[in-house]
Amino acid sequence: MKQLAIIGASGHGKVIADIALLSGYDEVIFLDDNPEVKTVGEYNVLGNRQMAAELAKMSCDFIVGIGNAAIREKIQNEIISKGCNVVTLVHPNAVVAFDSKLGIGTVVMAGAVINSGSVIGQGCIINTGASIDHDNVIGDFCHISVGAHTAGTVSMGTRSWLGIGAVVSNNLDVCSDCMIGAGAVVVSDLTAPGTYVGVPAQSK
Repeated sequence: MKQLAIIGASGHGKVIADIALLSGYDEVIFLDDNPEVKTVGEYNVLGNRQMAAELAKMSCDFIVGIGNAAIREKIQNEIISKGCNVVTLVHPNAVVAFDSKLGIGTVVMAGAVINSGSVIGQGCIINTGASIDHDNVIGDFCHISVGAHTAGTVSMGTRSWLGIGAVVSNNLDVCSDCMIGAGAVVVSDLTAPGTYVGVPAQSK
């Protein structure tokens, strides 16, 4: 039996569970460090993330289903150090170019598009209906939100978040730890970490 353990019992985790079942997993297990969380949707929460090492011995695969980039990074690195096999998941209705590259722990949701020559780092979320155009470099633990888009030759630094419906114009660099608000339009390089909103996107 092919099993996947998702760390993080949340709505985001439920979406990952659906992708897992569509991708050939027979069973999905949830782990969460909040002892008050017993179920998520139709799934039971088996225990906390300290069970990961035990499940790894049973050939269970893993993915971190937590939206917060810093926490996702911490937990993914932690479970890898314990010998857990962290996988990459792509929804069957996503479009991923043959020459693009996806890092471990990355999830690509339904309707997303990743075009030719793009490199997506570890632990990223390419959310529903988002698009990454050609020759992008998306850093580790980035989140490209629902309906957000990057044009050609965009670079996004580690842990940056492109909010729902936001856009980054072509040939731009976004540094690490940027939060770009919903509907924002980035038309120039973002060189300092922080929050950016509006059209054009400006520091908040």
